[in-house]
Amino acid sequence: MSIFSQLVLNSLIAGAVYALISLGFNLIYGVTKFFNLAHGVMATIAGYSVFYFTKTLGLNLYLAVVLGIIITGLFGYALDKIIYLPLRKRKASSMVLLVASLGTFTAIQAIIAILFTSQFQTLSFNIDTSKIFNIFGGLITQTQLIILISAIAVACGLILFLYKTKFGKAVRAVTDDEEVAKIVGINTNKIISVVFFIGSAIAGLTGILVGFDTGIEPTMGLGLLLKGVIASIVGGIGSIFGGVLGAFILGFVENFGIWKISGEWKDAIAFGLLILFLIFRPTGIIRK
Repeated sequence: MSIFSQLVLNSLIAGAVYALISLGFNLIYGVTKFFNLAHGVMATIAGYSVFYFTKTLGLNLYLAVVLGIIITGLFGYALDKIIYLPLRKRKASSMVLLVASLGTFTAIQAIIAILFTSQFQTLSFNIDTSKIFNIFGGLITQTQLIILISAIAVACGLILFLYKTKFGKAVRAVTDDEEVAKIVGINTNKIISVVFFIGSAIAGLTGILVGFDTGIEPTMGLGLLLKGVIASIVGGIGSIFGGVLGAFILGFVENFGIWKISGEWKDAIAFGLLILFLIFRPTGIIRK
């Protein structure tokens, strides 16, 4: 097995996971202009939804995955309607919305831990995950290959949605200037709510894929959120292209950074990269 090839594959897989979480995060940030910290726990909700549907209710795996993604999207939609929309109507600052999202994250994570315990769980109990592919000397599992393909497919689909559909153009209008969008007759609150659904559904897909690859636990959302935020800042906060670019840069920097040292330094390397960008390039690679 080639170490270099394996590091490249590991970087691509990590970048794909970070890209998926940052796509939804950047999409929501673009229309709301605040850091939705509850975005990370959406991945946890989806993972445990699939776990409940398949292990407890005995539903078909593919049906459970679809239901998990839809439920997570509806959960994000409900959060906007119940919590964020009333705050926006009261002209709450971004800091107030940030604190509200942090409280939401903490509460949902605690509820999941109460319902399912803090024990580590796996979603791969009824599927064959032993299939492994050899690519230029590096090994990649079938699940990891699906993660990589999913990230590319979601990114391309989201770009086509934003630039080729009428609703996508309305989303970009709200992203550019919400007040001007209101003046020209766009229902901005409706747009934002639908964006919450889409962004949360993407986060849900991320959580499900990670669950099949490495497993699920109530605190998994925090790690995904932090890496998604770092990827977004590195690539360009609020930019779909920037989120994907930053995600793969972060994946490569992390994995090649631990080539000769312990893997426990991975998070330190990620935050070191974040600090460098905050100091020298706070707007990210792609300016928004």
